[in-house]
Amino acid sequence: MSIHWYPGHMHKAQKEIKELLPQVDLLIEVLDARIPYSSENPAIAAIRGDTPCIKVLSKSDLADPEVTAMWQAHLEQERGVKTFTSTTEQPQKMKQIIDLCRKMLPEKDASIKTINTMICGIPNVGKSTLINILAERIIAKTGNEPAVTKAQQRINLGSGIILFDTPGILWPKVENPQSSYRLATTGAIKDTAMEYDDVGFFAADYFIKAYPDLLKERYKLDHIPDTEIAFLEMAAAQRGALRAGGRVNLHKICEVLVNEFRSGKLGRISLETPEMVLKEEAEMAEAELKKAEEKALRKERFKTGSATRDKKAQKEHRIERVQRRSKEKQARKK
Repeated sequence: MSIHWYPGHMHKAQKEIKELLPQVDLLIEVLDARIPYSSENPAIAAIRGDTPCIKVLSKSDLADPEVTAMWQAHLEQERGVKTFTSTTEQPQKMKQIIDLCRKMLPEKDASIKTINTMICGIPNVGKSTLINILAERIIAKTGNEPAVTKAQQRINLGSGIILFDTPGILWPKVENPQSSYRLATTGAIKDTAMEYDDVGFFAADYFIKAYPDLLKERYKLDHIPDTEIAFLEMAAAQRGALRAGGRVNLHKICEVLVNEFRSGKLGRISLETPEMVLKEEAEMAEAELKKAEEKALRKERFKTGSATRDKKAQKEHRIERVQRRSKEKQARKK
């Protein structure tokens, strides 16, 4: 699946982040706890350098708690990184991030120097909600859809901490195809930039393998079939997502499935684990290496002229085949 949604304000915001980052003492990156890897902007990771970073795993109340614990251990293996789980159900806990900022910069906390922080994250990850709680007032507009914040803001959190807010941004090309589906499933891209049927099939396939019991309970099924289409047909019958003549309305049941996942009605579900991601990265690296080798081979053939000879040989072979068939046809007539 390819994501074709990279509005102009995202390109501008990415440039601003790159320009501002050298002035920042600490980075607060908000990730979706259900997809910590897929919601991490690779551009930020590339330019962060040694800047300390708090990775806030938002919407942790919607994620599988065991998987979230795995991700915290995995992410904190990186030098200068601390993780923090958050949910809007516990606003007081979210305020602890300010104390964590001071702990990660003891030399700044001990002086009268201002601590400059910057917050960033993908669209619809809960960044604006976190800002409003930390500032204890409505600073950032919130909404249950991506691309609500579109301009950079400078916010004084008090106690010597300045927070630079940035718009939620994706990146021009999502390299991992699985990440594209996960971003779409969680609602990080606008619904108009995705196909519900496509995303619904991806979600159904993953859920029946990773969380079959949650599906059985939610859709009141006796068993979970092996394929996504069979499950969607059963779920559609239970929910009345049918067209005239009793035919399954796939778009409707896919929409229901995706929205019930997003709202947490299906239960606490994570769409990726550290082990899954490491395997996918290895597969991508292997595919990229194979692609590079094939490109180098084509280039070498072009240089030596073997590509031209190959085409000439193919043409001669086609001529011989036509002549042979012509002789066989004449022989049959005799």
